[in-house]
Amino acid sequence: MTDVLVALSLAGIAIGRFPALRMNRATIALVGATLLVLAGSLSLQEAYAAIDANTVVLLFSMMVFNANLRFAGFFTLAGLALRRWSRGPRTLLFVLVIISSLLSAFFINDTLVLMLTPIVLDVAVAAGLNPVPYLIGLAASANIGSMATIIGNPQNILIGASSGLSFGAFSAALAPPALLILALAYALIVLLFPGEFKPRRLPPPAQGRVFIYKPLLIKCGVSFALMAAALALGLPVSLAGLSGAALLLVTRRIRPERVLLDLDWSLLVLFPSLFVITRAASTSWLFGRLYELVRSPMSDSPALLGAVSAGLSQLISNVPTVMLLRPLVPAMPDPATAWLVLAGCTTLAGNFTLLGSVANLIVAELARKRGVKLGFFPYLKVGLPLTALGIALTLGWLLLVR
Repeated sequence: MTDVLVALSLAGIAIGRFPALRMNRATIALVGATLLVLAGSLSLQEAYAAIDANTVVLLFSMMVFNANLRFAGFFTLAGLALRRWSRGPRTLLFVLVIISSLLSAFFINDTLVLMLTPIVLDVAVAAGLNPVPYLIGLAASANIGSMATIIGNPQNILIGASSGLSFGAFSAALAPPALLILALAYALIVLLFPGEFKPRRLPPPAQGRVFIYKPLLIKCGVSFALMAAALALGLPVSLAGLSGAALLLVTRRIRPERVLLDLDWSLLVLFPSLFVITRAASTSWLFGRLYELVRSPMSDSPALLGAVSAGLSQLISNVPTVMLLRPLVPAMPDPATAWLVLAGCTTLAGNFTLLGSVANLIVAELARKRGVKLGFFPYLKVGLPLTALGIALTLGWLLLVR
């Protein structure tokens, strides 16, 4: 029964729905976790113990940062910079890749693309450009940039809480390959869409009022500096993030309901539920046998860990993959490198297809609502070589250079 419930839950999470039912990934995971407890696969106390509070706290904290930055107009400023610094198609793509990757390194990539996709569409349409290459550039660079820090995406947040790696050590290892892969992404998009990047001058952006709430923007900067200082002093990443978020929640101007409504509660429900499902999987017969089969080969080969995690990410998504594989990492000869391999490969696997990451799906869905189709195969044309070369480069960096 445990194997059946775990398999059904992971399949539903991977697909994102069940036929004829109005369920999303979060509700599928929650129902699956509940059924596992009711079926006796694990006790209620074991389910509570399976939930990593540090991961949930850090995820919540970064969502508070993102909400306040959005209210302050920070992402609007980023869009304004994109308009003003772009002189031609190639410059527009270059600036977009830089802005998207830099911001996604510090603010969860899913939220970032939610803010930037409408801006990219507006800029491309106003300039008479095909938006598709720029949408691919936005999604790919957001995924790649998020690899560079421990707070860039949900799976990195999970790895940061589980591994004990410091913010600096994590970024020192993964930021250099991320920069190289960003350059690769830019080159691939320009080479694979040659007709879209012929030299031409873009029209100047239309003048308009931009609302910026300066006091809140400054407060966000102070809170981020407080978080950075806490990290430098050696505080756990989750506590450092909560410290910065706590400062933002002390306010006289913004109603707390407004901030809380802006949080991604589906993700906050998904994570604890996945912890319970993967704990049950680790003790089930089928998944227990699979763990035993892969434990020894992957313990001797971080590269195999990277290949398996990248492949598994395509089947069940990156966060469930990390949760399934994380019990194997502490027993490996070099756990620190193994955690970094897991972070890099599961993140880069999100670039393989349009379905590879939530950020990709957000970009495609928002574009569809505006009448722009970001198709599976145009994305795959860039995603396939980018993912293969990016994972090879990251593994080479971590295993040979580092």
